[in-house]
Amino acid sequence: MRKELYPGEQVIVVSRPQPRTLIVPALLFILVPALAAYASALIIKGGPAQLVPLARDSAREWTPWLIGACIALAAWVLVGYCLPRVMGWHATKYVLTSQRLVARYGMLRRRDEQVPLGTVRNVVIHQSLLQRVLRSGNISLETGHPTSMVVPDVPEVATFRNFILDAINDLPQEEGWGSEGMMHNPDAAWPWETREGGRDER
Repeated sequence: MRKELYPGEQVIVVSRPQPRTLIVPALLFILVPALAAYASALIIKGGPAQLVPLARDSAREWTPWLIGACIALAAWVLVGYCLPRVMGWHATKYVLTSQRLVARYGMLRRRDEQVPLGTVRNVVIHQSLLQRVLRSGNISLETGHPTSMVVPDVPEVATFRNFILDAINDLPQEEGWGSEGMMHNPDAAWPWETREGGRDER
């Protein structure tokens, strides 16, 4: 990210989505190998032969195939379900700089969303009950255009929102323009300095 910064731009904070999405993959990562090992041990001890007495003679011939099926099933769950979700979470980044907010998704097929902080008009937080408990939430950046940027499941969402607001307040004002978007001329009279007949010379 630092190689892609604009001149004078600085990284304020880098974050990832709330890791609650990894709870199920983490549980499966622990349970599935344990269940596969238990099933394999049961097969080796003759479990299928006890369940189906008629197949007692051919049970030994099927033992390697049954153990292989257990291992293949466990590998399919770990590689096909757990690994993609862990990689997807790790490949998602929320980067807040002094000039913009960048959200990056995906590792092989990347998708980038970014919004200049100077165009942000409102920062809104949306939280579900679970997100409130975990202090995470979705941040919506409204720019005044028909489309707005939504950053999902940001951890410590209130702190992240404060970082955004501080970065917006620290943006440099455009030279030659006042806070209301009007040309600033220090020698010109302000409305409260004038009265009927011209400038107040008191």
